Amino acid sequence: MLGALTDAFEDNEAAAAAVGLDGTEVSLLVVVPSVSAIPERKPTTTQAGNLSLKKLTKTEIADFYKMLVCGHLLVTLREAFAVAPGLSSARIVALRASDPDAYGKRRPEVLMTGRCRRDALDEVRWSEANSARIFNDCLTERLAVQKGATSALQPVPIGDEPQLEALLAAVDIDEMLE
Repeated sequence: MLGALTDAFEDNEAAAAAVGLDGTEVSLLVVVPSVSAIPERKPTTTQAGNLSLKKLTKTEIADFYKMLVCGHLLVTLREAFAVAPGLSSARIVALRASDPDAYGKRRPEVLMTGRCRRDALDEVRWSEANSARIFNDCLTERLAVQKGATSALQPVPIGDEPQLEALLAAVDIDEMLE
């Protein structure tokens, strides 16, 4: 089953991998882009009706980034459930590469985690709800840190999470980004 999931994830925009199976529950990793993937400006029109590019606020950037990360998680979950009908649930972790340290080394950072039962996605109104709403409504055991006035996503501190700590120790973020 893990092999079938690996094959299914090969063409995803965000790198994803099935990293474990416990009965009918799979553990998934998704490497999401950094916040720099969100453009700084959005198209709008002036009062006179001319096209313009308005600078996004920090709150708008934070909100769009949350929707991007949640979107990658949801796409991966839906694909896993479609490819492996025997799965009843999935644990999923969103990782991103940290900024390079003084030695030029990047480390994986956990942005979000959660658990999703297959049936939780059954009646979702995909065309009406945004990905952050679906993530919050459908996933249990969610873990995400948002800070500041913008509620921007921050890396999850993993000191109290031995399973996440072990997972990060096994991840070569540069290899996953290739």
